[in-house]
Amino acid sequence: MKLPRELRHPLFWVGTALYLLTITQKKGGPHMLLSWWPRVLNGQLTDLLTLPLELTLMLWLLRRYYFRQPQFVLPTSWIFSAWLFTSVWFEWLWPRYGRGATADWLDVVAYAVGGLIFWRWMNKPAVV
Repeated sequence: MKLPRELRHPLFWVGTALYLLTITQKKGGPHMLLSWWPRVLNGQLTDLLTLPLELTLMLWLLRRYYFRQPQFVLPTSWIFSAWLFTSVWFEWLWPRYGRGATADWLDVVAYAVGGLIFWRWMNKPAVV
């Protein structure tokens, strides 16, 4: 079985690998392998990768099960809305009402850069 085009995109695989690597480092993973891993990457890289990975999965699901058109791309307003929702939820509401969460305006910037990466390089019509 062949993976759908959206899930074969090189940026999706690189992003997934970096996301998993960063998460394992945050959770106390094998530090001996990545003792050089910069602290700033631990703080912002997962936030930068959040929207490209989530929006790629959303694009695949919408093409497969809702629109059933390989040419469908996410409108810019949907990408902006995903950035806005993610920023408000994780950087304003959750830190305000949840325990252990902190707000960071650099995370909002990282979400925006991730949204731009998705919009520019990943949100393309599938070649039939």
